[in-house]
Amino acid sequence: MVRPTSVTILDTTLRDGLQIEDAIVPTDAKVALGEQLIAAGLKEIEVGSFVNPKKVPQMADTGEVLQRLQSHEAEGVDFFTLVFNLKGAQRAVDAGAKNIKLVLSASEGHSQANSDAPIAQATQRLLEAATFAKDNGVRFDIATAVSFICPFDGITDADHLVEVLRPFVDAGAHGVGVADTIGNANPSLVARNTSAVIEAFPGNPVNLHLHDTYNFGMANVIAALDLGISNFDAAMGGLGGCPFAPGAAGNIGTDDLVHLLHREGVNTGVDVEALSTIREPLTAAVGHELTSSLSSIPAVPAAYHA
Repeated sequence: MVRPTSVTILDTTLRDGLQIEDAIVPTDAKVALGEQLIAAGLKEIEVGSFVNPKKVPQMADTGEVLQRLQSHEAEGVDFFTLVFNLKGAQRAVDAGAKNIKLVLSASEGHSQANSDAPIAQATQRLLEAATFAKDNGVRFDIATAVSFICPFDGITDADHLVEVLRPFVDAGAHGVGVADTIGNANPSLVARNTSAVIEAFPGNPVNLHLHDTYNFGMANVIAALDLGISNFDAAMGGLGGCPFAPGAAGNIGTDDLVHLLHREGVNTGVDVEALSTIREPLTAAVGHELTSSLSSIPAVPAAYHA
């Protein structure tokens, strides 16, 4: 497989990056951070999730954040929100969402922890949301949590992963996402399961969502590039984690990912200098230091040309 020459990054700072934080970041600060991400050249932004605000109060203002940033759609920026059921899809449509991402667990243990339901029941619930989205002209993507390893059930079988995704592809999903929710997958496991998904659904772009708990994140990016993957999720400063997956740490950093891709000669359309200016206000918003490798380096390293 030939490596892509350009990659699209879906920045998840405002959703995955903030959903597990103790501090609830004010709406104005979220919008300002979104504006900075867009100014740095990011064209896909995940702004939040339409979930029960009692369970995830950090996401209670998702509709407002989306609406305040939507003027940038005219500039070619796409905004995404997460949805877990029909009610969430209805809230997304009411807020003017044009893209939603449905999230389903690829293991029974995580499905119970994350959605209080077995996979089969969660699937039916999400298919209702998918139908509603399609009927209202909203694109939907499907993504599976614990696509490689589950903290409850262990290693995820590749064929099982494909079958969990299949009903949504059949229902008209656009993108197909696979996530290393607890950040414990190694490159060979990422290659095995992601290859199975690529082969099963050749008409759908595959997106990789990586966490960096055990420092495998960038190695897994290289493995995915070698598979031809050109869509990645990341969060500024390495923020994030799943509140329903014990041991899950932060996402791969958007800053780290951009730096790696540029050093590998892969275009992202992102201005690294502009991206670096987001660290200070983001640190202030969450009230603690960031964890990405570049967050502790004052200057962006020079590009390397062989």
